[in-house]
Amino acid sequence: MGMMAKMRSLAPWFIVTVGGLFVLFMVLSDSKIADAIGTRSNDLGKVNGEKISYQDFANLLDRYREFQLKQNGQEIPESQMDQFRDQVWESLVSQKLMEQKISEYDLNVSDNEIKDLLLGPNPPQSVTQYFIDSTGRFNREAYDAAIRNPQNKTAILQIEDQVRQQILQEKLTSLVNASAFVTDEEIRRKFDDDNVRMNADYILVSLPIQNDSTLIPTNDEISNYYSEHKNDYKKEETRKVKYVIFNTGASHSDTIAIEKNLSAILEKVKSDTSGFKTFVEIYSEKPYSKDTLQISQIPAAAQDLIVNAKAGSFVGPVLTNEGFILYKVNKSIKSNETLVKASHILVKDENQAKTIYKDLISGGDFAKIAIEKSEDPGSGKNGGSLGWFGKGQMVPEFEKAAFNGRVGKIQSPIKSQFGWHIILVTDKTNNKYVVESIINKVIASPTTVDKKYNTATDFQYLAEENGFESTAKELGYQVLETPDLLKDASSIPGLGSNRSLLLFTFDNDVDDITPVFKFQSGYVVALISDVSKAGFKPLDEVKSSIELLVKREKKSEKELSITKEIETKIADSDFNKATEVFSDAKISTAINFTPAGSIPTLGRDYAFSQKALELPVNKISEPFKGNRGSYIIKVTSKTPFDSTSFSMQKNSIRTSLLNQKKSALYTQWLLEIKNEADIVDNRYQFFR
Repeated sequence: MGMMAKMRSLAPWFIVTVGGLFVLFMVLSDSKIADAIGTRSNDLGKVNGEKISYQDFANLLDRYREFQLKQNGQEIPESQMDQFRDQVWESLVSQKLMEQKISEYDLNVSDNEIKDLLLGPNPPQSVTQYFIDSTGRFNREAYDAAIRNPQNKTAILQIEDQVRQQILQEKLTSLVNASAFVTDEEIRRKFDDDNVRMNADYILVSLPIQNDSTLIPTNDEISNYYSEHKNDYKKEETRKVKYVIFNTGASHSDTIAIEKNLSAILEKVKSDTSGFKTFVEIYSEKPYSKDTLQISQIPAAAQDLIVNAKAGSFVGPVLTNEGFILYKVNKSIKSNETLVKASHILVKDENQAKTIYKDLISGGDFAKIAIEKSEDPGSGKNGGSLGWFGKGQMVPEFEKAAFNGRVGKIQSPIKSQFGWHIILVTDKTNNKYVVESIINKVIASPTTVDKKYNTATDFQYLAEENGFESTAKELGYQVLETPDLLKDASSIPGLGSNRSLLLFTFDNDVDDITPVFKFQSGYVVALISDVSKAGFKPLDEVKSSIELLVKREKKSEKELSITKEIETKIADSDFNKATEVFSDAKISTAINFTPAGSIPTLGRDYAFSQKALELPVNKISEPFKGNRGSYIIKVTSKTPFDSTSFSMQKNSIRTSLLNQKKSALYTQWLLEIKNEADIVDNRYQFFR
């Protein structure tokens, strides 16, 4: 699962919605931390001059982490804390901006408005959710009693403040969305998109862009295009950093310690009367399960051990990609599928294959020869072993030989699309294995992580004193460099996500060395190696892309010119005459397409579908440009307009379109005020 997908699954409440932002606004309104600590040099950032203290932000992080824990019982993993902090920061900035806008627009809420909402027929769901009975219905009597109970005064005051913020948010939203409206034309277009089906005959003129000397642009044409479209070649400020990474993976001693720990658990299992399940629930990093597995579904390192294990015995600890695994093999059961374990030697030349085969049947060491001569890099280094596999996993020739071969017999060479194979079947089974397992991941110990951090800080100190690259060279560290970085980049290529390093990079100068920053793979110390100011990309840098664009423009004009010639030939509606003008003209029919959908054989082409929608049936269009070239079309059938159905759907279509527009308008408004705001983000000074 991708990182952002993980964060979405962990914190769906972070999506910036009206409700979510209102909750954040309520939290901030109640916060008095800033008053208590004053305005020292612990400012995390500013939004239009309004300070955000470290304490405010840290407390908000804690509240959200507690909320996360209550929601699904899971803490935010440390590996995801950078993304988590980014989300909290973005929500905080958004709410600060809206708070400022509420003040700017002089929005307020009267006590009567709060009373009407709380005591009216539809109290807010954020309050009524606590008065749902066992049948899932809102218990109005219990709600009214709680509202009027003097003992609930403190809670009611909090609810009133919550409702006040909710109404303020709704007023702000209504104000922003006041300009949203839907025209009758938009409603009709949506109705047509959903209801109209069309068939059309068409002529398509499409020229290849390669090998046509008439399309090659001159230097003047390229220069003119660049001048006319210069704004398309704006570039933001970018920076590069050179960096050294100190990986925080598990050390050899960490691996040995985890293996020893699991071995100690095995001794407890053997001497304890508790069931294996009890130990899985205590010690395994994955939930308990009893699995029935084919041998190919078991990690390679454990396969042979489990095949040879007796029922009720233990296998492991075995080091796998998941970590160390301790298995209990409960039993084996027969299945309908046979699996084969085989090795092979692959070469491209038949004569070489025959020579190797003779060496093998004369007593040659199969594994040694495979390592020396097999051209399959994957299995060759493992002595030719392919492990266990079932039917359908190998090419047919190899599969037939392997499944029909005798265990232990070296087969004469067979040919496949990959070359010549000499196959040795080493085992076969039709068993499945019922297993339980304890899994311990191999991760770095706190001691290992601390050592890496200390090493990184030592390097930073020496680099400050003696130079970044010279220090790295002297200590034998590899120096890597990023590509151009943008300030608002979501991650750093080669490293991952860390907004703090990006912020440091854009707040400092060339040759400045960063503090130690934490990434998922380890600690990083970086040097700002290049600064490229905002401006326009030079013509030389974009010349090749402009050349292609000018070619496409010239191609499009040439296609339209040919299509206009064709138009004069088909006055009698005979589209077949198009090939008299242009032999490669495509003459075809698009069937059952919609104004907004994909067109069979053409894909999505808005110009084509909209021209078809506008044309009367059986009328030939003038030539026009589309995605694939230039067209002439004739609509041969079209769903007639159903005025009754349109009248019935009109209001619901209007409502749907209006809601979409309001949502887009509000999101765009929020984005614009963010872009216009003076936002200072100093988190890198506190979180690395």
